[in-house]
Amino acid sequence: MTDTTRPTNDTVPVIYLRPSTGWLGIDLKELWRYRELIFFLTWRDIKVRYKQAVLGVAWAVLQPILTVLIFTVIFGVLLGTPSEGLPYPLFAFSAMLPWQLFASALQRSSVSLVGNANLITKIYFPRLAIPLSTVFSALVDFGISLVVLLLVMIYYQHLPGLNSLWLVPIILLTLLTALAVGLWLSALNVQYRDVQHMVPFIIQVWMYASPIVYPIETIPAGIWRSLYGLNPMVGVIQGFRWALLGGNPPDVTMLISVVVVILLLVSGLYYFRRMEKTFADIV
Repeated sequence: MTDTTRPTNDTVPVIYLRPSTGWLGIDLKELWRYRELIFFLTWRDIKVRYKQAVLGVAWAVLQPILTVLIFTVIFGVLLGTPSEGLPYPLFAFSAMLPWQLFASALQRSSVSLVGNANLITKIYFPRLAIPLSTVFSALVDFGISLVVLLLVMIYYQHLPGLNSLWLVPIILLTLLTALAVGLWLSALNVQYRDVQHMVPFIIQVWMYASPIVYPIETIPAGIWRSLYGLNPMVGVIQGFRWALLGGNPPDVTMLISVVVVILLLVSGLYYFRRMEKTFADIV
């Protein structure tokens, strides 16, 4: 949606809203003009999440630690799952961080439009700002958990090397993956409210389809691993683990995952913009 301002005789500006043109219809200049709104929506989500919470920020620490402890006992001790020569808690923790960033951002973005129905039906702003803000708000928990992971790495005397410089693009890839899927699910959830009930199940199944509790070497090389790379989180987790802990560098599955993320993002933007004009009427 674009706007043009025309002066009238009494010098009061009149704003005309017109549909955006182009295949995707994404106006980056408009998003930049509404950057303060995106910031305040992000800050609001953060404050609401921790307001009157018993554990507060501590939950961002306890959740990954407890999850890793359970995985270590079941998969590391009882089942003896290989861990690429790394201590299993470190192996699992390094994969849980990007996964929880993705899962948290996806969970929030998928219900973000319905949760902000009062805003959508009252004023105009680029609707893309809503899922964007929910994705950004997930970075707070991720930052806290990352500090805990660094402490665990110090305990195991496994300090990060130069590969850690790749963390920034890999984190960005994680956010883009969550946004790409979140655009599809949030737009679908406006029309079909049972989508929000499906998301937790999708996330749970998706987690075990990603190399979190087992190494990617478990998947046979060749066509099967290439098909496995169609899961975009495979490349994210593989790259994140390599950037922090070294070991086996990302293979062709990383490239496949990046291509899938791009396709999901482009198609998600297209579908989101096509459905955007009906949000205020349906939500």
